[in-house]
Amino acid sequence: MIKIPQQAKALIFDLDGTIANTMPNHFMSWRKAVSPYGINFDAALFMQLTGMPRTATIEKLNEMFGTKMNAVAVGKVKEAHFKTLVNLTEEIEVVTDVIRKYHTILPMSIGTGSTKKGAKKTLEIIKMQNYFEIVITADDILKHKPHPETFLKCAELMGVNPKDCVVFEDGILGMNAAEEAGMMVIDVNDYFKIGFAV
Repeated sequence: MIKIPQQAKALIFDLDGTIANTMPNHFMSWRKAVSPYGINFDAALFMQLTGMPRTATIEKLNEMFGTKMNAVAVGKVKEAHFKTLVNLTEEIEVVTDVIRKYHTILPMSIGTGSTKKGAKKTLEIIKMQNYFEIVITADDILKHKPHPETFLKCAELMGVNPKDCVVFEDGILGMNAAEEAGMMVIDVNDYFKIGFAV
């Protein structure tokens, strides 16, 4: 069981790769979408970009590889492939155990780079939709991770001081965002290893 710091007054969870094991599906979908443009989308590159909304990811790849991918068109290919895999999503038990344990004991929220629609679907598939009243997505903010806006908004809606919040994250950008917000961080990778099928 993951131990949370004693001084924690609220818990904030990233979704993809933290509560739901969607990362292999996202990885395969990104590979399919960008490989026609000659981009070698490997696991290291994927982990570097984890936490960014779809359009921002494509813009960043264009910048890194000098490609001119159309964010809307490539995003649609990625999304369509992801939808074919989404029902295979499983919960990450080491984290969902914490959610079940602290449900009704501490305020909890989700701060994700996913869209509102995507987050809702993922939570339904892993049957976690009734644990969270506050779900902040890419649709609710102006600046995505590594900017702290996502997590600060969670803290504000829960009515808890950022320094008293613990963020559960698997992505570097999300961890940076939590630290920037002055929050405590638990790196889910220390408890759960994602395997990528390449």
